[in-house]
Amino acid sequence: MSATHLPDTQNSADTRRIIIDKVGIKDITYPITYIDCDGNKIPTIGIFTMTVSLPEHVKGTHMSRFIEILHEGPCEFSAHNFDKIVDKVRERLKSDIVHITLNFPFFRKKKAPSSGVESMMDYQVALYGTLNKSGAQVVMKVVVPVTSLCPCSKSISKYGAHNQRSHITIKAKAAKGKTLYIEDLIDLAERKASCELYAILKRDDEKMVTERAYNNPAFVEDLVRDIAVDLNADDRISYYRLESENFESIHNHSAYALIENQKC
Repeated sequence: MSATHLPDTQNSADTRRIIIDKVGIKDITYPITYIDCDGNKIPTIGIFTMTVSLPEHVKGTHMSRFIEILHEGPCEFSAHNFDKIVDKVRERLKSDIVHITLNFPFFRKKKAPSSGVESMMDYQVALYGTLNKSGAQVVMKVVVPVTSLCPCSKSISKYGAHNQRSHITIKAKAAKGKTLYIEDLIDLAERKASCELYAILKRDDEKMVTERAYNNPAFVEDLVRDIAVDLNADDRISYYRLESENFESIHNHSAYALIENQKC
């Protein structure tokens, strides 16, 4: 039997009359190129989840079409053109509701603060593309690892203060007509932390970052409030969700804080 005469079961009618909100492929790994704020093309590995809504009368969606879309042409993205793949899924799957999530490591070259030695720092980034009756939108998220030093420990201890690695997570949506970059969110988080992290540190660098953290103590509450002040004042951002998790070095739990703001 030729392929043209094979039965197309997924296109048959369904009689249960139940709409499926999301159906598609989950956690497919695929090579991508991310375009940074300077237009540089950075190769990395993306993990996609791609879904559409399914009408009550249709039995199944076309799973292979999601994969075919990734194979068509170069898989290049920035936060500002991610809506193009959302629209392509809408067109190929013939659905008015589309959700695409892309997770990937983003690499950025950094210089150590004293020696100037260069190394690559990695950040976990996600892009969320959505299409519904309200139109298409893209939300970006970045997880920024930093150092936080406890103000209370510093004030009561004779010999130092406990510090820990923390994750600052910023999920943000750009206001209409505005341009927002992943790097903007990374810079903000690192600027407000007790100290930023580096992949390589020499001895003079280690001295500098240790003393910088000691001179900039911050509770988990301080971290989110300080960052929120700048996010609130930034007219490029229409919505944000801001979290800080401090992986405590003297407790077997984390300290955690969250601020969310739908600005407009």
